[in-house]
Amino acid sequence: MTGTDSGGAGGAGRGTDGNERTFAALPPAQGRAFAQTWWGRAWLKALEDTALDLGQLKKGRKQARDGAVGAVSVRPGRITAVVRDRDGTAHRSDVLLQQLSTEEWDRFLDMVVERAGHIAALLDRDMPPHLVEEAASAGVELLPGIGDLEPECACDAWDLCLHTAALCYQVARLLDEDPFVLLLMRGRGERQLLDELQVRSARAARTRRGPAGGGDSSEDTGDEAADGAAGIRADEAFAARDILPPLPPPPPVPQEPGLPPSLDTEAAPPPGIDADALEFLAADAAGRALRLLVDALSAGHERQPLDRELTPGQDAVRLAASCGDPLIAVRLAEGTGRQRAELDLAVEAWRHGGAAALAVLEEEWQPEPEALARAKADLAGAWEDGERPQVRAGVAGRWTVVGADVQLRYGRDGRWWPYRKVRGRWGAAGPSAADPASALAGVGAGA
Repeated sequence: MTGTDSGGAGGAGRGTDGNERTFAALPPAQGRAFAQTWWGRAWLKALEDTALDLGQLKKGRKQARDGAVGAVSVRPGRITAVVRDRDGTAHRSDVLLQQLSTEEWDRFLDMVVERAGHIAALLDRDMPPHLVEEAASAGVELLPGIGDLEPECACDAWDLCLHTAALCYQVARLLDEDPFVLLLMRGRGERQLLDELQVRSARAARTRRGPAGGGDSSEDTGDEAADGAAGIRADEAFAARDILPPLPPPPPVPQEPGLPPSLDTEAAPPPGIDADALEFLAADAAGRALRLLVDALSAGHERQPLDRELTPGQDAVRLAASCGDPLIAVRLAEGTGRQRAELDLAVEAWRHGGAAALAVLEEEWQPEPEALARAKADLAGAWEDGERPQVRAGVAGRWTVVGADVQLRYGRDGRWWPYRKVRGRWGAAGPSAADPASALAGVGAGA
């Protein structure tokens, strides 16, 4: 479940905010009772004791059993769903339930924290009878009684109709899985309740410990050493293990990377430190960090392969490809031992395919004969006789088109890369393709 409430009802709940949860439509309930738990049955008893027309109740039960109830929205004091008739007519149906007052919630929460078992039961999606009985003794009625459920339906029925009855039967299935659904109808969402229980549990623990280290408990303003020495009961700590404060919402992703720190100061940099180069690298690191963050937050990022670590030579080409500053390109060429023309070729290859394309430009390797044989067959079948371009096989999986300054290179990634000769140098001419014919078509060879 997303949002501030945790997922209940078998994980079907989807939170919209702390005061509303929406549950997807449940499948038909053929051959099973709607309520398995005692509190789910108590909900249905309140429904059946309230109904004046048992015929409508039976019709509603059948509608719910047949899967006619759509997604159910639960919020304080109200449950809502669209229920369809057999002819497909849709009706919005609501059932209202009185919310607990602030004073009633205070009594209920104070009662829960008095017994660690109550907290443990709620966290285990259980509502033991003694919890409800003790709440009733404190004047807090959690489960509805006769007349507590007030139906409203777009079919204009003045009393419980088959649509609101079907909705109530469906809610019984939700209550079976998660009693927090009932507490939300009574006015408080799960996250809010757990936060309040955490605060009250901590306050109750301090009260039970009394003065710590000889000081008055009223003066205990955060003496962590004293609290730690006094300790708390093991059952209390275990019961509160899952009561955690909510995580803050993630900050919005910035539209652009932040500005790097300026190193233009009055003091001269230490010997061997190039302030301009450091500023450039800091700006590049900020840009890469933003791209990584955007990728990490995108859908399906967990299935994307991780980028392998680049060598200094590869990273220099990446820097040159990303900045476009000719002065920086000159320095990068000098730092990597390349001629400027060689760096330009490397940058062009990088822009077509990153490290894989750079390897095709700079590395020579011998592909498996079987892979080359399959590629020749694919190439031969791509054109009609007399139209097929003639290629001359060279070393390292490099095939040159006869009569044209076009070449195909087979990479370690199993793809074919088109190359074109310009001013006597072979350079990458486009993205790769899975077969040689497509790679040639990408540069217009043999079209």
